[in-house]
Amino acid sequence: MVRAVASTRRKIEPESESLVTWADDTELVGLVFDLEPTTSSSLYSQYTIGLHAWFLDQVRQFNPDLSAYLHDGESEKPFNISALSGQLLASGRQLQLQAKQIYHWHVNALSPTVVQFIRQWLAQLPEILDLRDAPLQIKQVTIAHPPTTYAHLLHLATEKPSNVNFSFVSPTSFRRKGHHFPLPVPVNLFHSYLRRWNDFSGIPIEQEPFLDWIDEGVIIYQHRLESMKVAAGKWGSVTGFTGAMSCGLSKAALANSEFTQLFYALARLAPYCGTGHKTTFGLGQTRLDWVEPEVSLPTQVLTNLLGECIDELTALFAAQRKRTGGDRTDKIASTWATILARREMGESLQVISQDLEMPYATVKTYVKLARRALKDNVNQS
Repeated sequence: MVRAVASTRRKIEPESESLVTWADDTELVGLVFDLEPTTSSSLYSQYTIGLHAWFLDQVRQFNPDLSAYLHDGESEKPFNISALSGQLLASGRQLQLQAKQIYHWHVNALSPTVVQFIRQWLAQLPEILDLRDAPLQIKQVTIAHPPTTYAHLLHLATEKPSNVNFSFVSPTSFRRKGHHFPLPVPVNLFHSYLRRWNDFSGIPIEQEPFLDWIDEGVIIYQHRLESMKVAAGKWGSVTGFTGAMSCGLSKAALANSEFTQLFYALARLAPYCGTGHKTTFGLGQTRLDWVEPEVSLPTQVLTNLLGECIDELTALFAAQRKRTGGDRTDKIASTWATILARREMGESLQVISQDLEMPYATVKTYVKLARRALKDNVNQS
């Protein structure tokens, strides 16, 4: 539990302190926040951008340099967050948060620096997670994924070879040859985990021979997958998947004990680091079990609707600009499509400009240009 010690900050209560403490050498930890809306309120479908921004602002208040790195760094991000899970209802083109209902939000840290920030932060938590016009009271923080180190994940004993279940509880996607690739092919999975491992573990592994071994030796025994088009991050849409799969190693693969050890270590890493891209905006949340997706039906319907709208508008604007000889085609088409689709979903220009970190006047101009282009397309057809 947490209790107020000042008007805006909280600290962990002594009787629950053991739930959220860890050794000084901890390199990874996963937390879950129990949140309660102060009143019933509407939530726009792209609210994970707001969660991302709120978290980075919290980091900024404690460690501005770390916040700048997390925001602008070109390497793998040493954290990820989930969307909210709980009773989210559809209300027109928005989601409805219910007062007196508890919602859960996951935050995972993948490096000692972020783990150290989180320890400091937990000692002075704000009372409210301010998600624009939907304030959420922080009721409790507990550990979802135990504090650990990369070396411990690597050397944790595996008594005998066993199958590994991966569940992708939020939409998950990879990038392949410039396109989204919505399938959990083992090479893509373990490439995703290995990139984070090599960035943050201090125990680098040569990538190519390990991924060749994965390609040859991992067997998929069972899967249950569903694809969807979702709006994700600040720009554009993503073709992703949710569901579960079970995989294991062939007898030939098991002959390589070093890579077998790494296979199980990276599987243990998956719940901490997530899978695929845009994990700092809620995509790719992963569990080592066969579980149902956390994406609620209203959330899925709205994100599908927005994602499909962005995708269709991007294709239309890109084709139109190519006909007229426009430059920077794909970037402008994606920008116009994202802004117009979100505006048509009922979001304010102010919220869109804040999310996309663009001047309000620029967003307003882009909406006008996009609508004019859409009208011209209709007149030409």
